[in-house]
This record gives sequence, C-alpha cells and structure tokens, in this order.
Amino acid sequence: MSGDIAAAGDIATGALIGRVVEPKAGEDAGHGGAHGLCLNCGTALIGSFCHACGQNGHVHKTLTSIGHDLLHGVFHFEGKVWRTVPMLVTRPGGLTRRYIDGERARFVSPLAMFLFFVFLMFAAFHSMGGGNEFNFDSTPSTKAEKLAKIDGEIAATQVKLDRAQKRVAAGKGDDDDEGDITGYQATLQGLQTARTAVTKSPDEIRKDMANHVDTGWAALDDGIRKANKNPDLALYKLQSSAYKYSWALIPISVPFVALLFLWRRRFKLYDHAIFVTYSLSFMMLLATVVTLLMMVGAPGWLYGNLIAFGPPVHMFFQLRGAYQLNWFSALWRTFALLVFASITLTLFAVLLLGLGLME
Repeated sequence: MSGDIAAAGDIATGALIGRVVEPKAGEDAGHGGAHGLCLNCGTALIGSFCHACGQNGHVHKTLTSIGHDLLHGVFHFEGKVWRTVPMLVTRPGGLTRRYIDGERARFVSPLAMFLFFVFLMFAAFHSMGGGNEFNFDSTPSTKAEKLAKIDGEIAATQVKLDRAQKRVAAGKGDDDDEGDITGYQATLQGLQTARTAVTKSPDEIRKDMANHVDTGWAALDDGIRKANKNPDLALYKLQSSAYKYSWALIPISVPFVALLFLWRRRFKLYDHAIFVTYSLSFMMLLATVVTLLMMVGAPGWLYGNLIAFGPPVHMFFQLRGAYQLNWFSALWRTFALLVFASITLTLFAVLLLGLGLME
C-alpha cells in the first residue's frame, strides 16, 4: 500500500515538475479576450495573456482553483503530451528534427518529457515493491543441506586423492596420477573454503568483506565498510542518488553523440542535447513498460525482446530522422552509439557509487 502511495506521489511530482519547465505556447486559454491591466506588471491587456510578461489575464482567487491547477498539472500535462509520446515511440527522428527546427508549440519539450519519465520510471519501481533486504539464505535446514553436500564431495575427493597417492608411493603411478593429485588437492582446498563460507553468518561475512577493503581511496573504503555493515541503507542511498542525479546522464552522453558528427559542422551541441534528452526519455519509458510487464506476469520473451531490440531500433530511427542520414550512416552510428551508451552507463554507475557510498 505504501509503495502504491509513493508511486502515485512520484507520478504527480513528475507531472507537476514537467508542467513547470514546459512553456504554455500554443495552449488555448479558454477565457476569450481579457481587458484591464495585468495584475503582475500593470500592462494594458489586449488578449487572454499579457503580451509583456505572459501572465494569464484571468487569475483565479478561489480555493478550488488550487485543486484545479493540481489536477490539470497531473492529469492533463497539456494536450501536447498525446502528440509527443506517440511520435517519441514511432517517429523519434521526426520529433527530434521538428523540435530542433523550431516547431515547439505542438510538442512537449525534451526536458519536461525527460523529467516526467524519470518520475514515472521510479514510480513503477516503487510499485514493483519489495524491500531493500538482502536475502542471505542461511536457514538451518538449508545450511545443513549445503554442508552435507560439501562434506560428501570432500570425502569422495579425499578417497580419490588417497588412491592416487598410494599408487604413486607403490611405484605404480604415471603422469596422469601426478596431475590428478594436484587437481584433487586444489579441489579439496576450494571445497574447504566453500564450507567455511557456508558456516559463517551474514554478519561474519559482512565483517570479513569490510576488513579486506582497500581501494586506495580512504573515503570510498569507508563508504564500502558502511555499506557492508548496513546494506539496506546503502541500497537506499544508491536509489536516492539515481533518482536525484539522473539528469547527469544528459551532459555525460552529449559529448559521445558529438563524436559521431565531428565532421558535420552544421550539427551543434544543442542538436545533440535535444537528441540525447528525447532518447533518454524513451529509454526510461521502455524501462517503465518492462517493469509493468514483469509486474503483471507477462511472458519473459516479450519483455526480453523489448530489452534486446527496443534500444537499438529506436536509436537507428532517431539517428536517421534527426540527422537526415541514409540507412548505412545511421546503422554504423547506431552500433557506435550502443558502445558509447554502455560507457555512459558505466560512468554514471561510478558516479552513483561515489555519491551514494561516500555520503
């Protein structure tokens, strides 16, 4: 229940924040012509909005207007969203190019779309639920079964080792026996290590991990030790950092996209930023859809194919449409972009680990 409430709160927050950063260009005020002076700057009104500062000429002063603004921000998020999302999914290149070329009033801006889908994605994650608990399988019966299995393997390996050693001691051994002895000894050592690990409690395992941390970076070592002592808190911090710093994916990604067009001077960093922001918005929408499919018990092949083919197919068509490329130019850039995307995610993960563990 609390997860559903948190998810609803995330969706509402995303819609409201998206509403804040999204300009109202092209909207119908619905109040007809206004008269008098603007209550914000004092300019004489000649329409529904002040032509000097942009404020609406009709200002609500009732308590119900607050609820109206909330519902409008959450549930409507402008009629433009119903034009933008279908194009983002089916014609991402056309959407990107049209926005870059100046067609703004018809579509939700990339940043507003990005913010909304960030909150929507985390809302889906919250709904999927589960705690932040690490499940150390250490019940007595399970541990006893594991120990019995390992002890049986140790006994069987020890018998084989004794036989091989006796043959060698009696002068009946060969090169295979010498190799077998070495292999059996290594196997026994590994089994003993595994047995020791099974007998330890989760707290002992965490203490061992904490005592052997030495990355050479004192602050990171301290963060890792704290994470080992309280993994639930560490996971919460990582989730919170991913939530707060998701915007960092945009500046991290833009230089990599720019590398693909170094010799095409007509494409500027602004073009790449719009491309990246819309692309990330789609990826977050895809992550949300996959999460929901998993929640409702959809077959694995369905969301597996979405994960495998969704990103490259979308990248290909967005590259081709946004930068007006032929199929070959778009294809090789798609493969390069997939490599760059993996690097970007790695850098972002390192950033999250640093921020999350060292807080």
